[in-house]
Amino acid sequence: MTLAILLSGQGGQHPAMFDLTADHPAAQEAFAAARPLLGGADPRDLARAGGDNLHANRTGQILCCVAALTAWRALEEAAPDRSIVAGYSIGDLAAWGVAGRLDPADVLALAARRAEAMDAASGTGFGLAGIRGLSLDALTDLADRHGCHLAIRNAADSGVVGGPRATLETLCREATGSGAQRAVVLPVHTPSHTPLLHAATAAFRDALAAVPPRRPPLRAPRLVSGLDGSTVFRDADGRENLALQISRTIDWAACLDACREYGADRVLELGPGHALATMARAALPAARVHAIEEFRSLGGVADWLARP
Repeated sequence: MTLAILLSGQGGQHPAMFDLTADHPAAQEAFAAARPLLGGADPRDLARAGGDNLHANRTGQILCCVAALTAWRALEEAAPDRSIVAGYSIGDLAAWGVAGRLDPADVLALAARRAEAMDAASGTGFGLAGIRGLSLDALTDLADRHGCHLAIRNAADSGVVGGPRATLETLCREATGSGAQRAVVLPVHTPSHTPLLHAATAAFRDALAAVPPRRPPLRAPRLVSGLDGSTVFRDADGRENLALQISRTIDWAACLDACREYGADRVLELGPGHALATMARAALPAARVHAIEEFRSLGGVADWLARP
């Protein structure tokens, strides 16, 4: 068996996002490491409280990384020897922790620094919109006409656009009129993966340079760059892509292609949410695909991974 581990971006945070991992012994280190970054609050308590704070950029990025790291630590022993990991947006940073390339505490501190750099670069009034049902060429043309930018390539007929939120509302209406099946402004207030965040790339590059590399363990998953789907062999090249993806279009479709080409026949999204699992079912039709949130217990996930 070859397992593809997919790590979610922002947008799917919810009050029950830590229900499966909250009490697992292996997850406690990551929960504890997040508290100083969240003003002393426990990430589990923040999640359970719900509200708009779950989707604040800095808090959301930290919580998404906590979700990935705690789920992986809880399931690591159940994973097969052959695996590959790819992360979507902030999940790309979390993937470095899952792959053993960065210490989990460093991943969380970098998530906070990444969000701070993005907030400083973008200002207010910006966001992202998800569009499905238009070709990427048509979507790119639509974004250009409205002064927006293609932020993410999800599939041949699906993408994310970044720009001013008021403009995105207009863009979504026009996309629907042009035949889009779905066009919605997302609960994200930063124009991630667009040139509007060029200054954040420079700041995050400096933050990454200050963190020492870590030699991954022998059974660590193969690490895929969330920018373009390339395999990360050299630490310096991978870190540069981590910085660049803040202000460049990311190609998630290429990441799923990399998982398929590596032979992934089972796919697990660690959450929060299940959007990546939905996309993976279309991109890897021969694979068995689940999101961790589709299970009632970690034991159920482990049993599924153990099946032939």
